[in-house]
Amino acid sequence: MSESRQPQASTNVVWHHATVTRARREQLNGHRGAIIWFTGLSGAGKSTLAHAVEEKLHQMGCRTFVLDGDNVRHGLCGDLGFSAKDREENIRRVGEVAKLFLEAGVIVLTAFISPYKADRERVRGMVERGGFMEIFCDSPIEVCEARDVKGLYQKARAGQIAEFTGISSPYETPVNPELTLDTGKLDLDTSVQYVIEAMLQRRMITGH
Repeated sequence: MSESRQPQASTNVVWHHATVTRARREQLNGHRGAIIWFTGLSGAGKSTLAHAVEEKLHQMGCRTFVLDGDNVRHGLCGDLGFSAKDREENIRRVGEVAKLFLEAGVIVLTAFISPYKADRERVRGMVERGGFMEIFCDSPIEVCEARDVKGLYQKARAGQIAEFTGISSPYETPVNPELTLDTGKLDLDTSVQYVIEAMLQRRMITGH
């Protein structure tokens, strides 16, 4: 990775402590706030799975929101490219937004390639133990390419897209994620069930 981008430091600011706390928001919501972080190659099924899990959680009465890689780059991160430095800044911003959702008592599901281990671990370190669950969508690149309706892999192999993860830019495989799913083989419903079970085991949600 290249040298980290250092955001400009704000001055003359003081953190304001709200009277409505995270604990009170969580009590109202009936579940804990949490960050469910889906990572994997382009085409590994991150967005599809994140939205399917959100649908299931919504049916269970949970307050949720999905932060999707492409959607975020339409606005919040529209000024960033795909260099190592810009990818790092992209995940830093997403992490800060995800943390705000967590403080609101919401379950936020993020679907980002997030290729660098250090960036993912930085977001994990923003929240207390148990508030972050990393899910590795482990799909072989051959499967990802076969699913690629946008033709991005083909363009990357032809040199038309620079710094494309898995082709001309690295992906650092998670070492010890909370959950690894073989999204190249598992059907969507089964993958959703594995995620829900993992959340139940960690008491992020309850079964009722």
